Amino acid sequence: QVQLVESGGGLVQAGGSLRLSCAASKPQYTANTMGWYRQAPGNQRELVATITTGGITHYGDSMTDRFTISRDNAKNTVYLHLDSLKPEDTGVYYCNAVRSSWPPFNYWGQGTQVTVSS
Repeated sequence: QVQLVESGGGLVQAGGSLRLSCAASKPQYTANTMGWYRQAPGNQRELVATITTGGITHYGDSMTDRFTISRDNAKNTVYLHLDSLKPEDTGVYYCNAVRSSWPPFNYWGQGTQVTVSS
């Protein structure tokens, strides 16, 4: 089973920045698509951004202006750079990894908390 280890969350003041990292174990099984989702208290989980091994990115609504996703295929690691953070960005950020070729998988990380104070 592939495990996703997230890091980089924390408490930051409004206007600050954070970089989240998510490393997938078993790097011999490359995830075709890796991404980040977030869930604010009382809300459903929503897409932040995804990125393929080829570097094709897809952002959720209103996520492109302050957030940047990137990945290091050699390390099977995906990053999410959060800039100009706002209190409404507070939530748990989850990493996701999907592989469509054999062996296929769809795994989630345990989540990392991001709290933005005003």
